Amino acid sequence: MAFDIDMIKQVYATMGERVGKARELVGNPLTLSEKILYSHLWDGNPDKVFVRGKDYVDFAPDRVACQDATAQMALLQFMHAGKPKVAVPTTVHCDHLIQAKVGASADLKRANETSNEVFDFLESVSNKYGIGFWKPGAGIIHQVVLENYAFPGGMMIGTDSHTVNAGGLGMVAIGVGGADAVDVMAGMPWELKFPKLIGVKLTGKLSGWTAPKDVILKVADILTVKGGTGAIVEYFGEGAISMSCTGKGTICNMGAEVGATTSTFGYDESMDRYLRATDREDVADAALSAKEHLTADPEVYENPEKYFDQVIEIDLDTLEPHLNGPFTPDLATPISKMSEAAKENDWPLNVQVGLIGSCTNSSYEDISRAASLAKQVSEKNLKMKSQFTITPGSEQVRYTIERDGFIDTFNNVGATVFANACGPCIGMWDRYGDNAANGPRNTIVHSFNRNFAKRADGNPNTLAFVGSPELVTAIAISGRLDFNPLTDKLINEDGEEVVLDEPRGYELPPEGFAVEDAGYVAPMEDGSGVQVVVSGTSERLQLLDPFVPIQPEELQGVKLLIKAFGKCTTDHISMAGPWLRYRGHLDNIANNTLIGAVNAFNKKTNFVKNQLTGEYGGVPDTQRAYKAKGIRSIVVGDHNYGEGSSREHAAMQPRHLGVAAVLVKSFARIHETNLKKQGMLGLTFANEADYDLIQEDDTFNFVDIASFSPGKPLTLEVVHADGSKDTIIANHTYNASQINWFKEGSALNVIKKENA
Repeated sequence: MAFDIDMIKQVYATMGERVGKARELVGNPLTLSEKILYSHLWDGNPDKVFVRGKDYVDFAPDRVACQDATAQMALLQFMHAGKPKVAVPTTVHCDHLIQAKVGASADLKRANETSNEVFDFLESVSNKYGIGFWKPGAGIIHQVVLENYAFPGGMMIGTDSHTVNAGGLGMVAIGVGGADAVDVMAGMPWELKFPKLIGVKLTGKLSGWTAPKDVILKVADILTVKGGTGAIVEYFGEGAISMSCTGKGTICNMGAEVGATTSTFGYDESMDRYLRATDREDVADAALSAKEHLTADPEVYENPEKYFDQVIEIDLDTLEPHLNGPFTPDLATPISKMSEAAKENDWPLNVQVGLIGSCTNSSYEDISRAASLAKQVSEKNLKMKSQFTITPGSEQVRYTIERDGFIDTFNNVGATVFANACGPCIGMWDRYGDNAANGPRNTIVHSFNRNFAKRADGNPNTLAFVGSPELVTAIAISGRLDFNPLTDKLINEDGEEVVLDEPRGYELPPEGFAVEDAGYVAPMEDGSGVQVVVSGTSERLQLLDPFVPIQPEELQGVKLLIKAFGKCTTDHISMAGPWLRYRGHLDNIANNTLIGAVNAFNKKTNFVKNQLTGEYGGVPDTQRAYKAKGIRSIVVGDHNYGEGSSREHAAMQPRHLGVAAVLVKSFARIHETNLKKQGMLGLTFANEADYDLIQEDDTFNFVDIASFSPGKPLTLEVVHADGSKDTIIANHTYNASQINWFKEGSALNVIKKENA
């Protein structure tokens, strides 16, 4: 039986009326995305038409999910909200703090020893506030959600950008910062700009070496890392229907890499099969009763150009396997072109490691297809030429693949099976020990989502390429980046030429899923007596003090902290990897603030000018010097600033250190919202060329901040070291409520005041 079945049935009970009312108001057939959005309005039945990409709308999500790295700060904030219990079903998943090093058992044991303080804190807070708790080793949040909580037509938010994975089961599932999660957990409306809609029509059918991963790799090629910003990507067509539910999840999961608000698929038989296979017959039966509302109206998919803001068409019959990278997930190379591309770009052809799994591509289907290739290593007398690792997505998947012999297959080729956790995908991979920063130039291939510099192993010289688990496995067998399994032959141990057979696998386990202990801990019915204890001397956890509002007079004489050059993701602003241990201690983790950002004036990282002394030093050290003198600062950046993870630390850390504003050419959606939530100014250049006016010793005066209001740009006076001045117009997207967050110091301060 499913979790929260009564809630799910209630969603379906009201959906028909709300969808009907929305269709009447809009005057057109509705996409699936619109049906879900209009049926989850905070005020209930729709009473107006919302303008895509313009109107801010209050929604009522059905549930919230948090992973352990972000849950710490989210729950520390929720403790200030004044609520005895969460208002909607909420879960916490311990998956980020388990470092991959030796193998599953040893790595999990070490994590429980080194992070027990954090795990105990999360479990006690969960117990106190009625939150479901998934223990370390239970699995990666997104796979666990897909197996247990996702349901067609639902809306959820999660404190991780890859929450979008649940779109594989027909949800609108959106990654957010912790402050957004606090709103919903506290019973408040959740605000989102009504998204634009991108339709992706999939014709044909996947076969052979081509996998669902290749669909999203191609979409990333088309849309780039910012082309989906502010939009929901909705997939449809015969190719979508022919795909497995977990394959759909893989596509939605990596949709975060094109900046999309989320991605989703219409309800079909593959979703019904998956729900029943994961012991949720009651959800499947309920979904059948509302089936017409769980996909777009037929006219939409028949004439998509009339109903979507953009339409992309991909023919699965002709799509070939891709590798995307290095250093960005949208640099796509068809495998048939890799030899030429590698030679042209001087990419090392020798592949050191192949890694499969993580929150995407860790389903039973993915692993069974990879295992069919690993099995051929012994059958064809081959040897793995690269190191090879597997990260199962959940304990249920791990237990089932062990029962079915796949783990033995991997062990037989010398592979390492890591714990059911994020591991290398988020930088929790002890590949080099303390020498990662000086690691050699090398190539790895993986089936993860992101491949930013230093992302997986901390080595800036690692070139990481993203591919399907099938292609990654084949490349690991060959040891070469340019190996094309569709055409190339291998030489076995007897000197014979052999060809890898196409991967084969199972959509679902033939003998069903099995597990002894899935890792779930239910909260107490009444947690009012639970005491949450945080030591005042802890280096891992720190109770929060509310942010103090930034006053207008503090926005005069603002110093430039850093002018970031080029790509500046949340990894650059607040690195993961070893820094994950401080995610619950704001002051300690603030010591990594912007240390990965490239200074535009010297092209170095973590080396900026202190305007008070004229000396150069680390970004956090320089900012702390400004803070000690009561001086506010500003960060300037390029396009798509804050791309990547949903981590709100990338907003909270600068705020904690005294940064008042971030001025960039454009923002990634989640990061812009996180800045607003924490009471900061997130601004964009009205004229992008003004970025070039910013000099190293600049001071900024926000001349009209006292009249900060919706729709009105702000005027910044930039004073240069020689006394000359430039005037810059800065746009913003703040509405009245968000301006109130700024005036009150943060959105949390507003919630606390309302619940006082």
